[in-house]
Amino acid sequence: MSVGEVTDSEPEAGRLRFTSVEPRPAASVMVFRSDPSGPVVLYLRRNPGLAFHGGDWVFPGGRIDLADRSEGGAHDEVTAAKRAAVREGSEEAGLDLAVDGLVVAVHWTTPLTRPIRFSAWFFIAETASDIVQIDGQEIYDYRWLRPADALAAQAAGTIQLAAPAFALTTRLAGYPDVRSVLSAVNEWPNERLLGRLCDVTGGRVAVYEPDVAYCDGGQALDRSGPRHRLWMLDSGWRYERDF
Repeated sequence: MSVGEVTDSEPEAGRLRFTSVEPRPAASVMVFRSDPSGPVVLYLRRNPGLAFHGGDWVFPGGRIDLADRSEGGAHDEVTAAKRAAVREGSEEAGLDLAVDGLVVAVHWTTPLTRPIRFSAWFFIAETASDIVQIDGQEIYDYRWLRPADALAAQAAGTIQLAAPAFALTTRLAGYPDVRSVLSAVNEWPNERLLGRLCDVTGGRVAVYEPDVAYCDGGQALDRSGPRHRLWMLDSGWRYERDF
């Protein structure tokens, strides 16, 4: 882990200074499979003992290694990320995915104030196989779930999705088939999200551009304007996007 500017914890000019950690490049893939009940997604449960998202349900993914950059040009960021996502899908779940079968969904960076940070590309892919092989060490469990069922399981408290997984699951719930999912994602704008965390009554909210409260760090959440935020409340989570 490389560390950026290290600052002390004393207030200066009304602000609390903190240690800024440089995010590690990473990649993750949301894998869909056709099912008679509708499109289902592969969710993996991380070992509860892991420092980053321990116990959370996530998509296959991990860091972009040097080897992922060695083919196709070291400066080809997206191709390296796709290669990493395919490799992680194989290592974590035994998936056989193809680099050219991955569709870019979004780029997501962990908020500045978090002690462990990743700068991650998220992709969408399709598989015809329902065979999954996990290692039982880093990954403890897996489920194929319809997006709506994954959200219902989180609301019931039987699973806990990581923030990006919750947001993408929310956005892609309700599509009738995998083809519709891929078609929709292909039309998404290129976005690089960096959330700003704010404490609110009963939990926290992460605010993303172009939310009306983004530039002031979420201090004016009630102001009229575009909404792009993830509510992470004790009473339940909600992803809000209305622009």
